[in-house]
Amino acid sequence: MDPAGRFSTSYRADTALLRTSPQVVVTIAIVLALVLIAFLGSPRLLSVGTAITTSAVIAIGLQITTGYAGQVNLGQAAFTGVGAYCTAILAQRLALPFWLVIPLSGLAAAAFGWIFGLAAVRIRGFYLALTTIAAQALFPFLVLNLPSSWLGSSSGLTLPPATLFAWRLTTERDLYLLTLVVCVIMTAGAFGIVRGHNGRAFAAVRDDELAAGMTGLPVARTKAKAFFVGAFYAGVGGSLIAYQLRLINTEAFTLYQSIWFIAMIIVGGLGSIVGALVGAVAIRGTQEMLSSIGPSLAAQLPTLGNSVVFAAMNVFLGGVIIAFLIFEPDGLMRRWNILKEQYRRWPFPR
Repeated sequence: MDPAGRFSTSYRADTALLRTSPQVVVTIAIVLALVLIAFLGSPRLLSVGTAITTSAVIAIGLQITTGYAGQVNLGQAAFTGVGAYCTAILAQRLALPFWLVIPLSGLAAAAFGWIFGLAAVRIRGFYLALTTIAAQALFPFLVLNLPSSWLGSSSGLTLPPATLFAWRLTTERDLYLLTLVVCVIMTAGAFGIVRGHNGRAFAAVRDDELAAGMTGLPVARTKAKAFFVGAFYAGVGGSLIAYQLRLINTEAFTLYQSIWFIAMIIVGGLGSIVGALVGAVAIRGTQEMLSSIGPSLAAQLPTLGNSVVFAAMNVFLGGVIIAFLIFEPDGLMRRWNILKEQYRRWPFPR
């Protein structure tokens, strides 16, 4: 709903992403603030920002697969790992530049996701979730059991830092700017996808597969395409993680991580690109905050030990997710949309 007195006079204006001057101003202000953080923020703040922007890219991909297309995916971390390992191979063994490695890694993960997306043709719900868990289990199995000269086995793979001409992207500021630029590009691309023909096809399959098929929509192809797009985003995020860590092993891409990506879109709100961004900020920001206070808390409670303290923090995060599922299942974006509607209707009654 638009503010009172605002009317579109063309189809292009009616379908624009930013439809009012305040929206344009706020968007520009947010982007400028994020850029200024790179020059004014502390190294720790930049590290947290890098983790959040990287997680946001992966969460957006999961949002497209699960939130828009309705295909449950519990293997997003496995697709992320495929992108990370592909990055290590392309950067280390083929010496390709990072601006070429990142999209190629996304395509490699997308191909892996497409294979498991084909399994979604005849199954759904709980059984589809089990299939994606199989992808999560297959990924470390292949890495650890293939010859070590291929994927490094348990030792992992190393890769050189990303370079732009003679500029080596190794500092926290460099990595933050890299992930921020990629996140902005991928977010803009996601809005283009979900607001176009593919986004409407995803929503139709999510709402009613039978009705979508009766209208002539290729349901099987649409499901596989949703996994392809979601895995591509995961692969791009995995590539960013590879350039941050520069040492890749399977321990960074577990089922545990996939659950946290699911938590991000639940907390932010299913079926919303902005919700994926909000969820990534909320979950990853909280995780980073708890990891910062964890050591001091463990020092104050030596009888409990580090493992108990960190387990308690994970229980706290799990409790937050459960609370959202019970009291706010539509996520934070629902509450934000309610506030916007109340503001735009004022002073008229609800």
